[in-house]
Amino acid sequence: MNKIALFLVYYITLTTALPRQERIVGGTDTSISVHPYSAALLSFRSNGIFVQTCGGTIINNRSILTAGSCLNYKVENLRSRIASSFANSGGEVHFASQLIQHPGYGIYTLENDVGLFRVQFAFRFGPNVRAAPIVGPNAVIPANTIVTAIGWGSINPGGYGRSEQLRQVQIPTVPDYICQYNYLNMTAGHLCAGPLEGGRGSCEGDHGSPLVLNNAVVGITSFAYDCGAPNLPALYSRVAYFSNWIVGNA
Repeated sequence: MNKIALFLVYYITLTTALPRQERIVGGTDTSISVHPYSAALLSFRSNGIFVQTCGGTIINNRSILTAGSCLNYKVENLRSRIASSFANSGGEVHFASQLIQHPGYGIYTLENDVGLFRVQFAFRFGPNVRAAPIVGPNAVIPANTIVTAIGWGSINPGGYGRSEQLRQVQIPTVPDYICQYNYLNMTAGHLCAGPLEGGRGSCEGDHGSPLVLNNAVVGITSFAYDCGAPNLPALYSRVAYFSNWIVGNA
């Protein structure tokens, strides 16, 4: 059996056994004034309303950095909310002019899970709307570095009890070999983070949201299994690995 077949068997087994989730667990409430670069992505639902499904980061006056898998929509079916601490109210809602997925994005493997939401009209910067810097291509994030995950979502392990309030949680980065054991599709473009004892981390609803170090974006929430479970840190897209592409397209 070749490596691709082995990966597919493992991936199907894992996704069947462990429901995929992307929400902040074990963190605390925060506000947009603390993280004014935070953005909520809103997708169209059949009942005619737009609801928050992903997060993102304002990186200049026209672009939000997010996960490529958050952009699997027609441009008219995705909007962004900025300048609000709340996922589905307040602030400003912006329409998309262009949704840009990394050319190597894998819809099934989530490789190169990076994308850009371009807005129709430029953001007006103020106290609650700021651009966050991203780390450059030579940035190295050692294991056991304390980073902050930000987003909207559940306050409980297991993905229950979704919060409208923006939340944050501090977590350590983890040596690559630990995540390589759990995620056979991990690549050099991934950063692994989350306490091995569990109880804290990114899960459903935070997909696309930033992982920051000293307010610079080092990761983009990509995926995790069994929210907050021990020995299952989450995978983030490693911004340093993609920084040239991000700068060139933003």
